[in-house]
Amino acid sequence: MLRAAGVGTGDEVIVPAFGNIEVAEAVTLTGATPVFADIDPATYCLDPSAVEAVVTPQTAAVVVVHRFGRPADVAALHDVGQRHGLLVLEQGESETPYAEVAQRRERAAYLDRRLRGVRTPESSGGHTYQQYVVRVPGNGRPDRDAFARAVKARRIECRVPVKTPVHRIPGFRRDVYLPETERAADETLALPVDASLTRREMNRIVSACNALGGLLQPAF
Repeated sequence: MLRAAGVGTGDEVIVPAFGNIEVAEAVTLTGATPVFADIDPATYCLDPSAVEAVVTPQTAAVVVVHRFGRPADVAALHDVGQRHGLLVLEQGESETPYAEVAQRRERAAYLDRRLRGVRTPESSGGHTYQQYVVRVPGNGRPDRDAFARAVKARRIECRVPVKTPVHRIPGFRRDVYLPETERAADETLALPVDASLTRREMNRIVSACNALGGLLQPAF
């Protein structure tokens, strides 16, 4: 899509650093330069104000990536694009059957009501919960990685959704200030919310997390 739009050498394309490296790689394959903008801490998608802050005369496009089943603020990002004459492209996530989405939302609501000591996702009508991502404050009592190890020891599957932001990966390393991206990479943890989970399995997730969550203190 970037090539079809004429994006190439000498152009800049604004992309998120929180996520997979493939988007930045696609930009470099056109000969353009990826420029990283910070994310919104609730959606984990590009923050429109952060995008506008890094626009330059060389900026040709913005690639919007929807994250974890929660859509980006596309309307606001298109407004930024229109003000600066930028192409705005969207990378969506795989489609999920409606019945499965409804079951995931039901399980997510169950976790929202019962989890303690972690910050649950902010609710949104458009959230399909491709992943149920919580925040574990990184204040050392325990931090996210220690929390994840302890949850796994209780036979609960969990994963760190983004281990290293793209702007810290060799080949794309940039000296940029992306505080929300850094914080999300340090604090986020994806818990199971699959439609196949039984109520007993959901209770095990809650029990395991809440046993550890009582150790957490707010991060300052």
